[in-house]
Amino acid sequence: MSELHPSNLALFWAAVIAVSILVYVVLDGLDLGVGILFGSTRDEGHRSQMMSTIAPFWDGNETWLVVIGAGLFASFPVVYVVFMGAFYVPVLLLLVGLIFRGIAFEFRYRSVRARRLWDAGFFLGSTVVAFAQGAAVGALMRGIPVANEQFAGTSFDWLHPFAVLTGIGLVFGYALLGAGWIVLKSEGALRDWAYKRIGWLAAIVFVLLGLAFTVSLTVDAGAVAQSHLRERAWGLIFPVAAIATLGSAVMSARARRDGLTFALTVLFVLASYLTLGVMFWPYMVPYTITVGKAAAPEASLNFLFYGGVVVLPVIALYTAGVYWVFRGKVQHESE
Repeated sequence: MSELHPSNLALFWAAVIAVSILVYVVLDGLDLGVGILFGSTRDEGHRSQMMSTIAPFWDGNETWLVVIGAGLFASFPVVYVVFMGAFYVPVLLLLVGLIFRGIAFEFRYRSVRARRLWDAGFFLGSTVVAFAQGAAVGALMRGIPVANEQFAGTSFDWLHPFAVLTGIGLVFGYALLGAGWIVLKSEGALRDWAYKRIGWLAAIVFVLLGLAFTVSLTVDAGAVAQSHLRERAWGLIFPVAAIATLGSAVMSARARRDGLTFALTVLFVLASYLTLGVMFWPYMVPYTITVGKAAAPEASLNFLFYGGVVVLPVIALYTAGVYWVFRGKVQHESE
């Protein structure tokens, strides 16, 4: 195995982590989006029904975050070390946000007097998690300084105008995904409420994409130019597809097509994710450590493979089973 030619096992685990990230972004993204939208209404009926749309799924969605962390730690330990060094603060914010939103989800039904506190915790926790993830993506796009397979920057290198923009962008991107999910799972007044927000959420995401693109050509021109997107002209189909799905989602929302609207918001996430893949490949840590260089010894990857082929299908089947069992519209707030 070489830096430029990773082994099949290294490619397998890189693919597992890449797919796990995508699944996490879509599944936890939609319930984070619901949490973000939760703070934009004071209607208790809307809030209760929002909670009902994600109640069977939200904690299981975070299982994929564990898969990502464990996969990196075991299969690409160098990446894990560099990532934790570079994003100590965002990871801390992410964990605090996940803890607060989890506690708030359970406690708001059991503490009427403190319900405002838990409602605020659910909204703020969801927003902080989304922002931390988006800011980390923006910092990755700029590149991470590495020396001797160790992070060579400071704890606040990630806090840059471009990363802040991507953080805000992901907050609204998750909100758009959450609105699509609410449309898919709800009826009546809440469904109409969510439909009304899809248009302006898509517009805000489009504006933020434009601002980020402008910054990448000016303030961050040197850093973002390290990506391989310009060298791979075929990859431009993915950002174009992302913009197209945004517009299509707005038109579908106007036509009140529930399933298609949600599917288009998911396709927007997929196209954006594939754009990042074109930019980063073959780097695990842009733009210094490749998949081949980051991979654990072949014996370790081989040992992990036998565990992975058992555990990963179980997690996937569980996730699919939950979404199948709780398919359809949420009929009553009590559900």
